[in-house]
Amino acid sequence: MIKNDLFLRALKGETVERPPVWLMRQAGRYLPEFQEIKTKYDFFTRCQTPELASEITLQPIRRFGMDAAILFSDILVVPQAMNIPVEMKAEIGPWLPKPIHSARALAEVYVPDIDETLGYVMEAIKMTKEKLQNEIPLIGFAGSPWTIFCYCTEGQGSKTFAKAKELCYTNPQLAHQLLQKITDTTIAYLKKKVGAGVDAVQLFDSWGGLLSPHDYQEFSWKYLQQIIDALKPLIPVIIFGKGCWFALETMSKSGAAALGIDWTCPAETARKLTGGIITLQGNFDPSRLLSSPKVIANMVTEMIDSFGKDRYIVNLGHGILPNIPLEHVKVFVETVKAYR
Repeated sequence: MIKNDLFLRALKGETVERPPVWLMRQAGRYLPEFQEIKTKYDFFTRCQTPELASEITLQPIRRFGMDAAILFSDILVVPQAMNIPVEMKAEIGPWLPKPIHSARALAEVYVPDIDETLGYVMEAIKMTKEKLQNEIPLIGFAGSPWTIFCYCTEGQGSKTFAKAKELCYTNPQLAHQLLQKITDTTIAYLKKKVGAGVDAVQLFDSWGGLLSPHDYQEFSWKYLQQIIDALKPLIPVIIFGKGCWFALETMSKSGAAALGIDWTCPAETARKLTGGIITLQGNFDPSRLLSSPKVIANMVTEMIDSFGKDRYIVNLGHGILPNIPLEHVKVFVETVKAYR
């Protein structure tokens, strides 16, 4: 039994004394102890070495005592496993030297054996669970098929992912074939994570908001729904679609346990669109952690009041920024813990 089960109870919609709190990207770049590891090991070495991934996962828990840990990894380990090379370049970020634009390129992409290609993630999960000693739950995650597709077809990060969209609109058959391969791999990957011991999974649709509502249904949502359908009998599933407020009503009826909300969608709007029937998570603007501690504390309290303490998980509206003062993170977490 997990001793602090606030997060899992909130996912079930149970009445809680206060909402749970964790932060997207809490294991990582804003922490000095993470920066120390970063100077010694490159990005994918950190992801692919279970001891390092486990240590990075636990760093924010030791420092701030969040109500859930999220495994340190990256969404792009999935295309790597699918025979799509991925590098992390300084000043550029993700770099995929062989973007998928043709049937010939797609033929080299396969749904892998997860144990062979991503077994290191399962080892990191087991190691982390052992270190957590059932104190708090562990979250596993993956990118949405659309978000992974964006990187695989664009070849790098982008503000518009115009090449990804071009492939969808000029060769939808090829686009859907790639999206299905990513979906099948993601389902297999997350099922292995469940077997290794994670207590919930979150899907990050970071680039879903770049699509129109109609195109979102065709190129993103129907693949996310496949993943929810495959995983919901096994584990709670959280869907976070950045900029996807227009799909919240559909999402709320999907079987997901919770929906992540970004900072552009007010609590009242999110509750209205979802009919008050599902747990919501979010939606503090990450940049607002640069405000004074007093302002942060007031805004966090107002945010909880707006969402309500039940069916709610306190989080940011996207990942924590690298330049956030540690004291401000502490105020954010402790304000939630003191809420009554």
